[in-house]
Amino acid sequence: MIDAATCGCLLSSGWAATPQAQPVFADRPLIALVGPEDRDQDNTERGDRPTSEQRPAASKNRPTDPQDGADPPQPVTPIPPITDADRAAAFPDVEAREMQDDTIHFFVLLEQLEWQRGDASGVAWDSTGWVGGDLERLWFRTEGDAEHGRHGSAEAHLFYGRAFARWWDVVIGLRQDLRPARQQTWLAVGLQGLAPYWFEVETTVYLGAGGQTAARFEAEYELLITNRLVLQPRAAVDLYGKSDLERGIGAGFNSFEGGLRVRYQFRREFAPYVGVKWTETFADTTRFREIYGETTSGHRFVAGLRLWF
Repeated sequence: MIDAATCGCLLSSGWAATPQAQPVFADRPLIALVGPEDRDQDNTERGDRPTSEQRPAASKNRPTDPQDGADPPQPVTPIPPITDADRAAAFPDVEAREMQDDTIHFFVLLEQLEWQRGDASGVAWDSTGWVGGDLERLWFRTEGDAEHGRHGSAEAHLFYGRAFARWWDVVIGLRQDLRPARQQTWLAVGLQGLAPYWFEVETTVYLGAGGQTAARFEAEYELLITNRLVLQPRAAVDLYGKSDLERGIGAGFNSFEGGLRVRYQFRREFAPYVGVKWTETFADTTRFREIYGETTSGHRFVAGLRLWF
């Protein structure tokens, strides 16, 4: 038996008494004596921090702290300073076009080749294309329609175009009106390209004989429903500076045309489509067309093909 005086001496010398879970006597637990060394070993097995007795010994081998005033160790090979050439290599100019070459390519897109049915029936086409290199190209556009077996409007553009930004070209050239009435030639200057959020945009201004001026704005967007099914809204607005009774053109806002087409791309080069088209004329243009018995506004159902090569 250990009396109270003996336990007090053991505790004052750093020993601790811990009860064990397994009883030795019938109704009394066994008292085990645990020393300081046993406590340190038990802490180490549990992953505890070292005791205060161990910290001074461990700190003797600690490396020199730069804040203590001593110089930090230097690498064997010194690191050279960063130069402007290093910065240019790490952050290249993505706008540069150093990979361009002089190879001649071409592209032809028949955007619309369609049959129309509504207040008037007929056919219509709209095409564009180019031939040239990466920066400079020769562009063309043609569009027109026919109603009730008679030729309607028809026009052609021929441009020289040069890329001035990643997605934009400036174009300058000629526009030739073939129908209706007499032929007319215009000087044309415009911008075309891909606007933010993937809108395809064409803006062209014209200068004709006798000081006649005009402008046209077109925009379209392609929404992929699936990889093959594409919804394409499109809008175009024409403006003229002077009225021309012979051609049925009024000053100001001349006409608006909107369309919504859904195509299925068996291949990207071949895609049949269906849709609807709206047309509206304004002010003097409406009055002039009524005189000639032409359609002034309405909607039509369309079906056709979109081809490119």
